[in-house]
Amino acid sequence: MGWQSRTRTLQVFDTELSADTVEWCPLPQFSHVLACGTYQLQKGDEKQTAENCPAPNRIGRLYLFECNPQTSFIPPLTETQRRDTPAILDLKWCHVPISERPVLGMATASGEIQLYKLMESQQGTCGLEHELSTGLGPDRLALSLDWSTGRGESSDVRVVSSDSSGSLTALSLGEASLNTVCQWKAHDFEAWIAAFSYWDTQIVYSGGDDCKLKGWDLRMGPSSPTFTSKRHTMGVCSIHSNPHREHILATGSYDENVLLWDGRNMKQPLSETAVGGGVWRLKWHPSEEHLLLAACMHNDFHILHCQKAMEGQDAPCPVLASYILHNSLAYGADWSRLPLSNSTPPSPQEPPQISVGLTESGGHLRIQYESPTASFDTSLEDDSGRYIPDQCSLPEKSSVPDPVTSPARDSQSLSCLMASCSFYDHMMHVWRWDWSPEDKQKPSEPVPSS
Repeated sequence: MGWQSRTRTLQVFDTELSADTVEWCPLPQFSHVLACGTYQLQKGDEKQTAENCPAPNRIGRLYLFECNPQTSFIPPLTETQRRDTPAILDLKWCHVPISERPVLGMATASGEIQLYKLMESQQGTCGLEHELSTGLGPDRLALSLDWSTGRGESSDVRVVSSDSSGSLTALSLGEASLNTVCQWKAHDFEAWIAAFSYWDTQIVYSGGDDCKLKGWDLRMGPSSPTFTSKRHTMGVCSIHSNPHREHILATGSYDENVLLWDGRNMKQPLSETAVGGGVWRLKWHPSEEHLLLAACMHNDFHILHCQKAMEGQDAPCPVLASYILHNSLAYGADWSRLPLSNSTPPSPQEPPQISVGLTESGGHLRIQYESPTASFDTSLEDDSGRYIPDQCSLPEKSSVPDPVTSPARDSQSLSCLMASCSFYDHMMHVWRWDWSPEDKQKPSEPVPSS
């Protein structure tokens, strides 16, 4: 029996400023709430000289939405709040309530980690209220954050953050404060990403623009890493610990590869999958342990099936589905925990999802990726200096796993609600992915006469 994989756009929202991060609230009561963060670099007057030109002004905006995916013909998102902020590099909801409220963490270009609590108004809509802020230090941008609560454990809630100075900061959440536990220099250049091991939250992983993936044990102090891997050949910018399978870790890089690791042996990855674009964010599915969502910058969004790799078979992870309707750098992506019916709803007519291949050139493709911090430019040209389209071809799809290895073993299909955002076109998309057995057409039977 074959399997059918289908993505359907439900709504497109213009964020006005460049969008780089989206996050669904993980708490069941508030799983309909979606946050989106933006980042915009405002350059000074070009007539100003270098001596009196002020530092670039980075502004942002935080959007909050509520979603009702059961409305077939009405856009499912309703905007409930927008607030201007410093430029936002990362958003993460705490996986457990804090003082009985959902809490959203934000990494900002002002070098702060800001916490917001979600409140309900008398009208029944939700809004975010600023709760706490802490600075990471002068002259740095907070680039990422992660909560220690990935497996739903509420004891000793902590945050880890990475910043543009190459440093990591571990923070402890008190009753009314966010306190720095330790801060240390981890990478030679920007530390793009920091993440907890959700199974042992004294273990922290980090990736930087020095092309290194490192591990740290907070019990031993941050004087030296527990390991340093140079397996990625370009900057490491995404890390996510699998909350369902102990020791499993996913990492992504500007080198356009997703690596899966067993945390007990960081000398060699379990698998390597080429996805055709710099991997800015990776997200494991909220309940299906083998599904991994990748935001691949120049090559859209892909859902990988990682079961065979996690079982020790040295093979790339098959691509189950690709969402290619964004027209700019694919940065933010997340799975929703909202339940969906298995029947695919009607949707407006969509253009066919056609990938744009690279033009033929006599030299090698040279791509220099741009980070959201705009610390370096994107170059898309071959060795002869000829322009190359900024949409790389899709990764070659491996065979779709058979029903025995399907992610939904106990059901006939799987339906997921997703959100994704892209940078220069400042767009956020809400879409659904349906994976189900193919319907075999039965020969038509005569209708009995009445």
